[in-house]
Amino acid sequence: MEIERKYLIDTLPEDYQDYPCRHIEQAYLNTDPVIRIRKDNNKHELTYKSKGLMAREEYNLPLDEASYQYLLTTINVTLIRKKRYMIPLNDSLTIELDVFEDDLAPLLLAEVEFPDEASALSFTPPEWFGTDVTFSSEYHNSTLSLK
Repeated sequence: MEIERKYLIDTLPEDYQDYPCRHIEQAYLNTDPVIRIRKDNNKHELTYKSKGLMAREEYNLPLDEASYQYLLTTINVTLIRKKRYMIPLNDSLTIELDVFEDDLAPLLLAEVEFPDEASALSFTPPEWFGTDVTFSSEYHNSTLSLK
């Protein structure tokens, strides 16, 4: 189960580039249900996500690079490229700050994953977070891939 809150970011924190960065490329084979392929640095995977906004089932299966490259040739949606900065928030939470590239730039989103729904619902975001878009499918990457 993936439980996360998602926020638009208007202004990046000054030190965001000091944190570990993952280079992510992802594409959608299907958007209902969500079936995604992703290259995360040198790791490749196929992901299924159920319907939902803040909480939804997620299953990841490893892919080799050749399978990923083949599946990439079958997509008919926008390939999403982004840099994801991993910013520690406290002892147990991490901000995943996505800086989108190409056609989706200058979009900035931050996600925080939680161990349970109660923690997610009681979360107070840092001051630099913008509008909460958790309960809008408009900012799901699968929706963004259709633009």
